[in-house]
Amino acid sequence: MDTAELRQMEDEETPMMKTIKGATTGLVAGTIWGTIVATWHDVPRVERRVALPGLVRTLKMMGNYGVTFAAIGGVYIGVEQVVQNYRMKRDFVNGAVGGFVAGASILGYKGKSISTAISAGAALAATSSFIDLGGQTTRVDTGKEYYPYTTKKRPNVN
Repeated sequence: MDTAELRQMEDEETPMMKTIKGATTGLVAGTIWGTIVATWHDVPRVERRVALPGLVRTLKMMGNYGVTFAAIGGVYIGVEQVVQNYRMKRDFVNGAVGGFVAGASILGYKGKSISTAISAGAALAATSSFIDLGGQTTRVDTGKEYYPYTTKKRPNVN
């Protein structure tokens, strides 16, 4: 698809739908990341009234990371859409403001300090601006098509 076609498809979605998609994507990514992080930790000791302590701890970590990533994704996309509709412009500033608000509010709340909030907000804003200024994509289309099979005939070895 051409870049113009992708933008047209993106413009057809409502800001609410984009926010829900951002939060859902964050939930899925955070849950997967929580599973990976849980495997890096040691299994807790077995207690009398806790069945399967490793599973309980893994589920708690999955939920914690999932909710955090969902909140970041939802706040980021939501603020970006509000700023875009207010400014009537579509540029890197929208993403930078969304990134700063998402990082400062969600990660600053979890870190319980102003310096953490400002640092996290600045990091997310810088990352969003870097990606947006780089062509608003993390992938470059070279025009090549890759097949799961070969398209050339092999010479007969006999």
